[in-house]
Amino acid sequence: MLLIGSLASPYVRKVRIVLAEKKLDYRFQEDNPWAADTQLPQTNPLGKVPALVLDGKEVLYDSRVIVEYLDTLSPVGRLIPAGGRERAHVKTWEALADGVLDAGVAMRLEQTWAGRSDAQRCQAWVDRSLDKVQRGLDAMQAQAPGAQPFLTGQHLSLADIAVVTAVDWLAFRFPQQDWLQGRPALAALRERLAPRASFADTAPRL
Repeated sequence: MLLIGSLASPYVRKVRIVLAEKKLDYRFQEDNPWAADTQLPQTNPLGKVPALVLDGKEVLYDSRVIVEYLDTLSPVGRLIPAGGRERAHVKTWEALADGVLDAGVAMRLEQTWAGRSDAQRCQAWVDRSLDKVQRGLDAMQAQAPGAQPFLTGQHLSLADIAVVTAVDWLAFRFPQQDWLQGRPALAALRERLAPRASFADTAPRL
């Protein structure tokens, strides 16, 4: 398998963590979708990362599709329950974390994208996106259980991976803001997973 993506992308990192946890072999090809010389549209017509190339031809894209596929490849460390309410619970956590990321990315692009001048930037849009991020983090804190080590029980799941990936990216891109102030459950989860090899080896970087 060939994974195409950016080392700074939280969506790519989520896939890389799953690959590590599932002990799956793959090659990594770095590509910045915002660069003028990006080759990504030749693989993913949407021009987004991550993209996972299977057997040199078939391509999967969207991190949610990719991680769900990867979880079926090995019985080692199942990260998504097979069905029922437990599966829906984990996927809802992932949707919430990805929604926080989507809003965070929108906020960052509005503030920094070189394709817009300062006069074209919209503070109201930044504020709206920030509000979504804060509400999402508040919901995570409120829903996080206090009496178990992980979000959905005694074992690591995709819920934990998605949430910590989102929190780490916010800290990476907006270090001036303390995203975990008043959110002790999220802080504890992040601290618990930080030393784990799959998380430590994939920390976001430029």
